[in-house]
Amino acid sequence: MDWDKLRVFHAVAEAGSFTHAGDTLNLSQSAVSRQISALEEALQVPLFHRHARGLILTEQGESLNRTVREVFAKLAMTEALLTESKEKPAGRLKVTTTVGFGSSWLAPRLPTFLDQYPDVTMQLLLDDTDLDLAMREADVAIRMHTPKQPDLVQRHLTDIQWHVCASPEYLKRAGTPKTAEDLDNHKLILFGDHHPPVPDINWLADAGRRVGSSRKALLEVNSLRAMVLAVRAGLGIAAVPDYMHAETDGLVQILQDIKAPKVDVYFVYPEELRNSKRVAVFRDFLLAQLNQRG
Repeated sequence: MDWDKLRVFHAVAEAGSFTHAGDTLNLSQSAVSRQISALEEALQVPLFHRHARGLILTEQGESLNRTVREVFAKLAMTEALLTESKEKPAGRLKVTTTVGFGSSWLAPRLPTFLDQYPDVTMQLLLDDTDLDLAMREADVAIRMHTPKQPDLVQRHLTDIQWHVCASPEYLKRAGTPKTAEDLDNHKLILFGDHHPPVPDINWLADAGRRVGSSRKALLEVNSLRAMVLAVRAGLGIAAVPDYMHAETDGLVQILQDIKAPKVDVYFVYPEELRNSKRVAVFRDFLLAQLNQRG
């Protein structure tokens, strides 16, 4: 199998169309189509079902794409390790974490890290689903739950606590809840079903809820920043992680004695990167920054 044709095939399989793959590869649609036809002819199997709405992998195409994806993942890992300087951290580091933590806490601190290590560049992938580190969708991850894959190296970074917040205007209008049971009579802002992989993220819906009572959210939104803005607008009460303290300035922290679940934060990366200097210095940077979190 020709390597260039496999590269084109992988791009088409991931993009789902000749046109989008061509944009990625800087090739014309016709050139991409010819490469795929030649590969199918060489293998004597169809790799795609052609439809008006796009392309769907055949069973043979699925099998080939799994193998090609693994090969590209291993090559990317090898390239990263080979290009890293033996003397100092260098090369690109692909980091993934949740949208909330990445945008509110991590992104503002990255200039400090990148100034300290000028030979390191970074790609920050904010995603509320877990990217596959084994398949090299990212080099390292900061996750708000215990990693499930046993073949990944993990380091506990910190615990995140929740603050229950409301605006002064809302509390003036609706009153201030004194106990968790009082939340039965208040308007709540929750994540709903579409939320990042954080255990018990909607714990406020059940905290102190009386038996037989129904506690529904007035608003469900899959964004921490949107939740804070809704709280600031006086819509209701929400639980916000403590790393967003700067963005909750002006809000009132209530129910400070309420029992809330803690969130365990982990730094996770593949075994192959255990000796990577840029991974090590980034881990140490995170630990130092989180230890002085206030």
